[in-house]
Amino acid sequence: MKEFNEFVDIVKRLRKECPWDREQTHESLRRCLLEETYEVLEAIDNSDMDELRKELGDVLLQVVFHSVMAEEKNIFNIEDVISQEMEKLIYRHPHVFGDIKVKGKEEVLTNWESLKMKEGREYVLDGIPKELPALFKAYRVQEKVAKVGFDWKDQKPVYDKILEEISELKEAIDSDIAEDIEMEFGDVLFAIVNYARFIHINPEDALRKTIDKFSRRFRKIEDFAKENNNELINMTLEEMDKIWEEAKKEE
Repeated sequence: MKEFNEFVDIVKRLRKECPWDREQTHESLRRCLLEETYEVLEAIDNSDMDELRKELGDVLLQVVFHSVMAEEKNIFNIEDVISQEMEKLIYRHPHVFGDIKVKGKEEVLTNWESLKMKEGREYVLDGIPKELPALFKAYRVQEKVAKVGFDWKDQKPVYDKILEEISELKEAIDSDIAEDIEMEFGDVLFAIVNYARFIHINPEDALRKTIDKFSRRFRKIEDFAKENNNELINMTLEEMDKIWEEAKKEE
């Protein structure tokens, strides 16, 4: 594709002629890749296709940039990246490119995990990035072990597990042992994430939406304070709560 080759050439030129681009390393660009990925997610959440197109371009830049830096050291290039990904897609979709028959998406996912293990992974949980947000990482861990049969059969015991963990958290709080409190609090979150999976909710997305909702409502309180030449610190909790409830009704 002509445009893609031109794009790669632009990045290569930037590496040679731009002082900032020339100094970048795989390590220095880690945060950029993460930020660009989150901006893609925000565009998707907002159903903003114009913004999504732009942000996908920024992610593509990161992929090409890392590939160009690797090529400079004769490690690999963008063609190697694409070629290996094509091979992986074909290998992990034998129901499309081979003779394997599947009944539905669940069987596809089960086969996917099985094929990944055959690629040399020693443990089921290998391959989950360490830097994933904790809620999403918990979700992926539970999802992976479920694919090999380590899972509850129905929702009720999963919900009961939340109540059990909350009870254990209460005991830890009563005992006032900080280390135990932190551990039990983590267990509560892990149990809630597991229940989210059972009711087909992505906990990371759900919490993000709740944070957005909270922020919108709190901004109403700030707007009220500004309109009345007041400071938030001078408002009572009762005054804030009244505006909060009005904001809820407006939604």
